[in-house]
Amino acid sequence: MKDTNQILTEIATITRNIEDNYPELTKYLNETRSTLPEGSNTSPTLNKEDLQNYLNELKELISKYKKDH
Repeated sequence: MKDTNQILTEIATITRNIEDNYPELTKYLNETRSTLPEGSNTSPTLNKEDLQNYLNELKELISKYKKDH
């Protein structure tokens, strides 16, 4: 199973891919962003499950776009 840093790295890579190769999809990045840290500003935590879900949403976004174009 992936750790949080691996998931974050993959999210960053896919986000860059979208920005570089599918700029028309960047408008959806903010709409799908459900991974803001939880907790106080001094000790925020990232929910690994939420990060994995967001990663899956990004992959699905690209996949659906490629099928339609």
